[in-house]
Amino acid sequence: MGIARIIAIDGPAASGKSTLGHKLAQALGYLYFDTGVMYRAVTWLALSQGLDIHDEAAITKLAENTKIDVCPPSVQDGRAYDVIVSGQDITWDIRRPEVDENVSPVSVYVGVRKALSAQQRQIGLRKNVVMVGRDIGTVVLPEADLKIYLDASAEERACRRYEELRQRGEPADYDTILQIIRQRDQIDSTREVAPLRPAEDAHILCSDGLDAEQVLELAKKLVF
Repeated sequence: MGIARIIAIDGPAASGKSTLGHKLAQALGYLYFDTGVMYRAVTWLALSQGLDIHDEAAITKLAENTKIDVCPPSVQDGRAYDVIVSGQDITWDIRRPEVDENVSPVSVYVGVRKALSAQQRQIGLRKNVVMVGRDIGTVVLPEADLKIYLDASAEERACRRYEELRQRGEPADYDTILQIIRQRDQIDSTREVAPLRPAEDAHILCSDGLDAEQVLELAKKLVF
């Protein structure tokens, strides 16, 4: 079969899939594409425009009319890519707590998922890509050569997000983060459209107690 050229990495929020995807893409010389940035970008834009997150029609129209560019990083501040909307760099804006709190409802909307999944699929079919999300292996690219489902406990994921925010000098409260993660898990796994779940042929990796390099080594063994 040879080396996998289309790699899908799915998993719950803060499981480490973005870190794994970035490192794996770098090791292989592949494009790294975290599809979650598209939903976060739409959420941030909706909040910035004062739209009601629960107005499905308005949010769907926004997603259909929004051009989101994901490019190689232009500055060395820890980012893995630039996220550009209408010429504005929103790379870190989409990681704010208010986006965390509102992105799950946005990602549930059928029209939003349809609009963004079409863009994601086009990028993935170019091959030599590591795509990260929640429904890549099950919906966006079911024909991916390699599917990885990266999991971790809610407590482990909350600790990681807490440290990430602290390192960026942003306010962070562990209990609040843990509550948000648990709520998001519930929404993501029970939504009617593309619920969070491993693909039947996915390799399930648990990152509890493992550092990023250890998880990377496990994943690299699956690529070849």
